[in-house]
Amino acid sequence: MVALVIAEHDNASLNAGTLNTITAARQCAGDVHVLVAGHNCGAVAEAVARIAGVAEVLVADAPQFADGLAENVAAQVLAVAGGYSHILAPAAAGGKNVLPRVAALLDVAQVSEITRVVSADTFERPIYAGNAIATAQTADSVKVITVRTTAFDAAPAGGSADIVKVEAVEDSGQSAFVSRAVAKSDRPDLASAKVVVSGGRGLGSAENFKILEPLADKFNAAMGASRAAVDAGFVPNDWQVGQTGKIVAPQLYVAVGISGAIQHLAGMKDSKVIVAINKDPEAPIFSVADYGLVGDLFEAVPQLVAALA
Repeated sequence: MVALVIAEHDNASLNAGTLNTITAARQCAGDVHVLVAGHNCGAVAEAVARIAGVAEVLVADAPQFADGLAENVAAQVLAVAGGYSHILAPAAAGGKNVLPRVAALLDVAQVSEITRVVSADTFERPIYAGNAIATAQTADSVKVITVRTTAFDAAPAGGSADIVKVEAVEDSGQSAFVSRAVAKSDRPDLASAKVVVSGGRGLGSAENFKILEPLADKFNAAMGASRAAVDAGFVPNDWQVGQTGKIVAPQLYVAVGISGAIQHLAGMKDSKVIVAINKDPEAPIFSVADYGLVGDLFEAVPQLVAALA
């Protein structure tokens, strides 16, 4: 059996989630190939070739792949899909956009957001906001899978895979790239950061979120937020952690003024160490916290920053 992983990238660098997906793919099949579909993406292909466990890198380099349009990438996956037992991608925006199309065109059922490979045809995935784990077995000849990257270790460097150029499919003409608005930040990427400092509705305003910045600076942490804080307009949408936001599993997660709704817990409860600060001793966040502080966050956070100094 051979698995095909769809690489996520920006044509210059590889998205870290692809490394975790390669680990999942190695547990599914004996060999792993990786498809890099992009434009002027040679650096990405070379980076993939150096990942341990990758046997071959397929490169489709053409202008129609420059912006990752799902219709074009899905067509390219189908063009090379013959002979693969598994097709995997990270359960991020790209994978969630491309693989459902691939599964539909292959007439197979997709297995979404797996967290464990039981065997080549059996996988575990969270349901009910992570309150239960379903075991899914598929008899489809091709297993189309998205991977919850926080559940798998990143594949290490140390490979020397062959790089093979494949013929690029034509532009489907079904969609066109218009524009992209990308948030700029000097902080680490939220999805892959080792430390995350998140705030909730308890902070009360966008201005009050600034109280978390010195704490995040101490840890070189990414900034996150609960859905309640995002919906209230305190912070941008791309800060949201939870079932309908980003799934994170950092080494340290600091939750400040977050009550701990089930949807938020689903996005961060796999963090290695969880610290919660909340004035409500009955807040659900304390049920998953390794360390909890009941108190006024406006007093506790400055005190914590001072202690870290």
